[in-house]
Amino acid sequence: MKQSASAAFDRVGNEGIAHTIAHQIEEMIVTGALREGTRLPPERELAASMGVSRPKVREALKQLEDDGLIHIRHGEGTFVADLIGAAMSPALVSLYSKHQTAFRDYLEFRREQESFAAALAAERATAEDKETIREAIATLEATQSSIDRAASMEADVHFHQAIVDASHNSLMVHTMRSIYALMRSHVFYNRDFLRSIDGTGEALLDQHRAIAEAVLEGKPEAAADAAAEHIEYVAESFAVHALRRRREIVAQRRRQLLGLN
Repeated sequence: MKQSASAAFDRVGNEGIAHTIAHQIEEMIVTGALREGTRLPPERELAASMGVSRPKVREALKQLEDDGLIHIRHGEGTFVADLIGAAMSPALVSLYSKHQTAFRDYLEFRREQESFAAALAAERATAEDKETIREAIATLEATQSSIDRAASMEADVHFHQAIVDASHNSLMVHTMRSIYALMRSHVFYNRDFLRSIDGTGEALLDQHRAIAEAVLEGKPEAAADAAAEHIEYVAESFAVHALRRRREIVAQRRRQLLGLN
């Protein structure tokens, strides 16, 4: 049975009620439980779930809005503000598409961060986190042979975010969420190419399974190694692709020049 979003909020005491309400919502934003763009439950539901009056909820929400943490859109609801923004400007993303050294730096950063996150997740993942990871793997498996590129990409991003979320490191949760947004661009994500390496993409799926299995079994070292090996595979695959593409261009130009003579 699906629970109401308001069930995630705790009841509060009588002292400094508005401040306590605001602090609870702040904590949920910091930890990543409430994400940018998330719609909060209506005042009525929040008041009921926390055991407080609607005026106190309204006061707390006004405080959060003044602090720039939420947006209150009359007639639409209350939403968490975009607090992270883009990791890079469109101009910088364009530069990454032209310079392979920059792209390697991006993968190097991901390797170190995701390896650390996987190790933390293996130590800290709760039962809820583990269920989310199992669901993420199931979705990856379901989209493995899908022709829906968007669904396949989202499944990949969701899996990696689930691992990072399970690390329970709030700074990493927010930082990597911004980094994963870059995977939605063709510069930082080309699942079609990666799947073409072994003909099926089964290698990628096996790597994701290895990360999940180590996290679910509470093996930090194995989780870190599996995450690092996955990114190294991606980096090596793109390097091979770049060399292959360069040879093809040289061969085409050579043939064109010979044809002129």
